[in-house]
Amino acid sequence: MDRRQEGQHFLVTGAGTGIGRAVARRLVAEGAHVTALGRRVELLDALAASAPGAITARAADIRNGDALEAAVEASVAARGPFRGVVCSAGIGGANSPGADDRFFDLVETNLVGTYRTIRATQPRLAAGPDTRHVVVMSSILARFGVPSYTGYCASKAGLLGLVRALAHELAGANVQVNALCPGWVATDMAWRGIDALAKSLGTDRAGGLAEAMSHVPLGRMSEPEDVAGLVAWLVSNDARGVTGQTIDMNNGAWM
Repeated sequence: MDRRQEGQHFLVTGAGTGIGRAVARRLVAEGAHVTALGRRVELLDALAASAPGAITARAADIRNGDALEAAVEASVAARGPFRGVVCSAGIGGANSPGADDRFFDLVETNLVGTYRTIRATQPRLAAGPDTRHVVVMSSILARFGVPSYTGYCASKAGLLGLVRALAHELAGANVQVNALCPGWVATDMAWRGIDALAKSLGTDRAGGLAEAMSHVPLGRMSEPEDVAGLVAWLVSNDARGVTGQTIDMNNGAWM
Protein backbone atom coordinates (compact mmCIF):
# COMPACT_ATOMS: atom_id res chain seq x y z
CA MET A 1 0.00 0.00 0.00
CA ASP A 2 1.20 3.53 -0.83
CA ARG A 3 2.74 4.99 2.37
CA ARG A 4 1.48 8.48 1.60
CA GLN A 5 1.08 9.36 5.31
CA GLU A 6 4.64 8.44 6.26
CA GLY A 7 5.62 10.17 9.51
CA GLN A 8 2.25 11.87 10.02
CA HIS A 9 0.32 11.75 13.30
CA PHE A 10 -3.46 11.27 13.40
CA LEU A 11 -5.95 11.11 16.23
CA VAL A 12 -8.77 8.61 15.72
CA THR A 13 -11.59 8.51 18.26
CA GLY A 14 -13.81 5.50 18.75
CA ALA A 15 -10.81 3.48 17.64
CA GLY A 16 -11.48 0.40 19.71
CA THR A 17 -14.16 -1.02 17.43
CA GLY A 18 -15.81 -0.85 14.03
CA ILE A 19 -15.10 2.01 11.68
CA GLY A 20 -12.67 3.76 14.02
CA ARG A 21 -10.55 0.63 14.35
CA ALA A 22 -10.51 0.13 10.58
CA VAL A 23 -9.52 3.77 10.03
CA ALA A 24 -6.65 3.47 12.51
CA ARG A 25 -5.34 0.36 10.78
CA ARG A 26 -5.63 1.91 7.32
CA LEU A 27 -3.72 5.04 8.31
CA VAL A 28 -1.00 2.93 9.89
CA ALA A 29 -0.76 0.91 6.67
CA GLU A 30 -0.14 4.21 4.89
CA GLY A 31 2.76 5.05 7.21
CA ALA A 32 1.08 7.20 9.87
CA HIS A 33 1.34 7.00 13.61
CA VAL A 34 -2.13 6.86 15.14
CA THR A 35 -3.26 7.88 18.59
CA ALA A 36 -6.25 5.60 19.18
CA LEU A 37 -8.70 7.11 21.64
CA GLY A 38 -11.71 5.45 23.21
CA ARG A 39 -13.33 4.39 26.46
CA ARG A 40 -12.51 0.67 26.56
CA VAL A 41 -8.86 0.25 27.45
CA GLU A 42 -8.68 -3.46 26.66
CA LEU A 43 -9.85 -2.93 23.08
CA LEU A 44 -7.42 -0.06 22.53
CA ASP A 45 -4.54 -2.06 23.96
CA ALA A 46 -5.36 -4.96 21.64
CA LEU A 47 -5.37 -2.58 18.67
CA ALA A 48 -2.03 -1.09 19.71
CA ALA A 49 -0.55 -4.58 20.14
CA SER A 50 -1.52 -5.39 16.56
CA ALA A 51 0.78 -2.63 15.26
CA PRO A 52 3.64 -2.23 17.78
CA GLY A 53 5.08 1.26 17.79
CA ALA A 54 2.59 2.57 15.24
CA ILE A 55 -0.48 2.96 17.46
CA THR A 56 -0.66 4.59 20.88
CA ALA A 57 -3.72 3.82 23.00
CA ARG A 58 -5.28 6.64 25.01
CA ALA A 59 -8.35 6.12 27.16
CA ALA A 60 -10.80 9.02 27.43
CA ASP A 61 -14.51 9.66 27.17
CA ILE A 62 -15.24 12.43 24.67
CA ARG A 63 -18.06 13.60 26.97
CA ASN A 64 -15.45 14.48 29.59
CA GLY A 65 -13.74 17.67 28.49
CA ASP A 66 -10.93 17.53 31.06
CA ALA A 67 -10.05 13.90 30.32
CA LEU A 68 -10.17 14.59 26.59
CA GLU A 69 -7.87 17.62 26.88
CA ALA A 70 -5.40 15.63 28.98
CA ALA A 71 -5.34 12.75 26.49
CA VAL A 72 -4.84 15.05 23.51
CA GLU A 73 -2.08 16.99 25.25
CA ALA A 74 -0.28 13.79 26.24
CA SER A 75 -0.57 12.50 22.67
CA VAL A 76 1.03 15.60 21.20
CA ALA A 77 3.78 15.55 23.81
CA ALA A 78 4.57 11.96 22.87
CA ARG A 79 4.22 12.05 19.08
CA GLY A 80 4.01 15.65 17.96
CA PRO A 81 1.13 17.67 16.50
CA PHE A 82 -1.62 16.09 14.45
CA ARG A 83 -1.93 16.04 10.68
CA GLY A 84 -5.59 15.30 11.22
CA VAL A 85 -8.35 14.05 13.47
CA VAL A 86 -10.97 11.45 12.58
CA CYS A 87 -14.00 11.71 14.87
CA SER A 88 -15.53 8.25 14.84
CA ALA A 89 -16.63 7.93 18.47
CA GLY A 90 -20.36 7.70 18.98
CA ILE A 91 -23.26 5.71 20.31
CA GLY A 92 -26.44 4.50 18.65
CA GLY A 93 -29.80 3.00 19.35
CA ALA A 94 -33.34 4.16 19.92
CA ASN A 95 -34.74 6.49 22.56
CA SER A 96 -38.21 7.22 23.83
CA PRO A 97 -39.72 9.93 26.04
CA GLY A 98 -39.84 9.38 29.77
CA ALA A 99 -37.53 9.01 32.72
CA ASP A 100 -35.10 6.80 30.79
CA ASP A 101 -34.98 8.89 27.62
CA ARG A 102 -31.51 8.52 26.03
CA PHE A 103 -31.89 11.62 23.87
CA PHE A 104 -29.52 13.75 25.90
CA ASP A 105 -26.81 11.07 26.13
CA LEU A 106 -26.97 10.55 22.36
CA VAL A 107 -26.60 14.26 21.64
CA GLU A 108 -23.96 14.77 24.34
CA THR A 109 -21.86 11.94 22.91
CA ASN A 110 -22.33 12.19 19.16
CA LEU A 111 -22.61 15.94 18.67
CA VAL A 112 -21.18 17.69 21.73
CA GLY A 113 -18.42 15.10 22.20
CA THR A 114 -17.35 15.49 18.58
CA TYR A 115 -17.30 19.27 18.97
CA ARG A 116 -15.16 18.93 22.10
CA THR A 117 -12.76 16.65 20.23
CA ILE A 118 -12.32 19.08 17.36
CA ARG A 119 -11.78 22.05 19.66
CA ALA A 120 -9.27 20.10 21.75
CA THR A 121 -7.23 19.14 18.68
CA GLN A 122 -7.57 22.39 16.72
CA PRO A 123 -4.73 24.26 18.48
CA ARG A 124 -2.60 21.11 18.34
CA LEU A 125 -2.68 20.59 14.59
CA ALA A 126 0.63 20.57 12.78
CA ALA A 127 1.91 23.84 11.37
CA GLY A 128 1.12 24.60 7.73
CA PRO A 129 1.42 25.17 4.89
CA ASP A 130 0.40 21.55 4.28
CA THR A 131 -3.31 20.84 4.55
CA ARG A 132 -4.61 19.51 7.86
CA HIS A 133 -7.80 17.53 8.19
CA VAL A 134 -10.91 17.03 10.29
CA VAL A 135 -13.14 14.10 9.32
CA VAL A 136 -16.43 13.58 11.14
CA MET A 137 -18.40 10.34 11.07
CA SER A 138 -22.09 11.13 10.66
CA SER A 139 -24.70 8.67 9.37
CA ILE A 140 -27.27 8.03 6.68
CA LEU A 141 -29.79 8.84 9.44
CA ALA A 142 -28.64 12.45 9.17
CA ARG A 143 -30.41 12.38 5.81
CA PHE A 144 -33.84 11.10 6.87
CA GLY A 145 -35.81 10.35 10.00
CA VAL A 146 -36.51 7.01 11.65
CA PRO A 147 -39.19 6.52 14.32
CA SER A 148 -37.80 6.26 17.87
CA TYR A 149 -34.36 7.43 16.72
CA THR A 150 -34.88 11.11 17.49
CA GLY A 151 -31.64 11.42 19.48
CA TYR A 152 -29.49 9.61 16.96
CA CYS A 153 -30.98 11.39 13.93
CA ALA A 154 -30.73 14.81 15.59
CA SER A 155 -27.15 14.30 16.73
CA LYS A 156 -25.96 13.01 13.37
CA ALA A 157 -27.77 15.74 11.43
CA GLY A 158 -26.27 18.34 13.76
CA LEU A 159 -22.81 17.14 12.79
CA LEU A 160 -23.43 18.20 9.19
CA GLY A 161 -24.14 21.77 10.24
CA LEU A 162 -21.08 21.70 12.48
CA VAL A 163 -18.90 20.55 9.59
CA ARG A 164 -20.14 23.27 7.23
CA ALA A 165 -19.57 26.03 9.78
CA LEU A 166 -16.12 24.75 10.75
CA ALA A 167 -15.12 24.37 7.11
CA HIS A 168 -15.64 28.12 6.70
CA GLU A 169 -14.06 28.93 10.05
CA LEU A 170 -10.87 26.92 9.48
CA ALA A 171 -10.40 27.46 5.75
CA GLY A 172 -8.03 30.37 6.33
CA ALA A 173 -5.71 28.02 8.21
CA ASN A 174 -5.86 25.46 5.36
CA VAL A 175 -7.78 22.91 7.41
CA GLN A 176 -10.25 20.81 5.42
CA VAL A 177 -13.34 19.68 7.33
CA ASN A 178 -15.62 16.99 5.94
CA ALA A 179 -18.29 14.51 7.02
CA LEU A 180 -19.06 10.96 5.98
CA CYS A 181 -22.56 9.49 6.07
CA PRO A 182 -22.26 5.71 5.96
CA GLY A 183 -25.34 3.56 5.60
CA TRP A 184 -25.37 0.00 6.92
CA VAL A 185 -21.81 -0.99 7.88
CA ALA A 186 -20.98 -4.40 9.31
CA THR A 187 -20.17 -3.29 12.85
CA ASP A 188 -21.43 -4.44 16.24
CA MET A 189 -23.69 -1.37 16.37
CA ALA A 190 -25.23 -2.24 13.00
CA TRP A 191 -25.82 -5.86 13.96
CA ARG A 192 -27.61 -4.72 17.10
CA GLY A 193 -29.86 -2.67 14.83
CA ILE A 194 -30.45 -5.68 12.58
CA ASP A 195 -31.30 -7.81 15.61
CA ALA A 196 -33.77 -5.19 16.86
CA LEU A 197 -35.39 -5.08 13.43
CA ALA A 198 -35.61 -8.86 13.36
CA LYS A 199 -37.26 -8.92 16.79
CA SER A 200 -39.85 -6.37 15.69
CA LEU A 201 -40.65 -8.52 12.65
CA GLY A 202 -40.75 -11.76 14.59
CA THR A 203 -37.90 -13.27 12.61
CA ASP A 204 -34.22 -14.15 13.07
CA ARG A 205 -31.05 -12.21 12.20
CA ALA A 206 -31.04 -13.53 8.63
CA GLY A 207 -34.61 -12.33 8.19
CA GLY A 208 -33.80 -8.93 9.65
CA LEU A 209 -30.80 -8.59 7.37
CA ALA A 210 -32.86 -9.57 4.33
CA GLU A 211 -35.46 -6.94 5.20
CA ALA A 212 -32.85 -4.22 5.72
CA MET A 213 -31.04 -5.03 2.49
CA SER A 214 -34.29 -5.07 0.52
CA HIS A 215 -34.20 -1.26 0.74
CA VAL A 216 -30.56 -1.03 -0.44
CA PRO A 217 -30.10 -1.02 -4.24
CA LEU A 218 -26.74 -2.82 -4.11
CA GLY A 219 -28.19 -5.23 -1.57
CA ARG A 220 -25.25 -5.28 0.82
CA MET A 221 -23.71 -3.68 3.84
CA SER A 222 -20.39 -1.87 3.59
CA GLU A 223 -17.40 -3.16 5.52
CA PRO A 224 -15.56 -0.90 7.99
CA GLU A 225 -12.54 -1.12 5.69
CA ASP A 226 -14.60 0.44 2.88
CA VAL A 227 -15.26 3.51 5.01
CA ALA A 228 -11.62 3.57 6.10
CA GLY A 229 -10.58 3.74 2.46
CA LEU A 230 -12.76 6.78 1.93
CA VAL A 231 -11.28 8.44 5.02
CA ALA A 232 -7.78 7.68 3.75
CA TRP A 233 -8.61 9.44 0.49
CA LEU A 234 -10.08 12.47 2.27
CA VAL A 235 -6.90 13.03 4.29
CA SER A 236 -4.64 12.56 1.27
CA ASN A 237 -3.42 15.10 -1.24
CA ASP A 238 -5.77 13.53 -3.79
CA ALA A 239 -8.64 15.26 -1.94
CA ARG A 240 -7.07 18.69 -2.04
CA GLY A 241 -9.82 21.33 -2.04
CA VAL A 242 -12.54 19.02 -0.70
CA THR A 243 -13.97 20.79 2.33
CA GLY A 244 -17.37 21.40 3.88
CA GLN A 245 -18.67 18.31 2.11
CA THR A 246 -20.82 15.39 3.20
CA ILE A 247 -19.95 12.19 1.38
CA ASP A 248 -22.46 9.35 1.31
CA MET A 249 -21.42 5.69 1.27
CA ASN A 250 -24.61 3.67 1.58
CA ASN A 251 -24.77 1.27 -1.39
CA GLY A 252 -27.49 3.42 -2.91
CA ALA A 253 -29.86 3.47 0.08
CA TRP A 254 -30.08 7.27 -0.05
CA MET A 255 -29.43 9.27 -3.21
